[in-house]
Amino acid sequence: MDQRRRGGFLDTTVRLLTRRNSVYIAFILTGALVGERVIDYGINKLWESRNVGKRFEDIPSLGKKVAEE
Repeated sequence: MDQRRRGGFLDTTVRLLTRRNSVYIAFILTGALVGERVIDYGINKLWESRNVGKRFEDIPSLGKKVAEE
């Protein structure tokens, strides 16, 4: 048998990403931006689902603008 072990998916991915510093930095920045969007979306959906009927938009008398005379 061959003495060298074949790396798994994670090992291969890490080797490809860390080969060049610019690729590594781009991966980190992209991950941070995508992660921020995903977390923001998830927190907003959780907030809306837990506060149905209590939000400003859900109260009819507050959601309307008073017509100027």
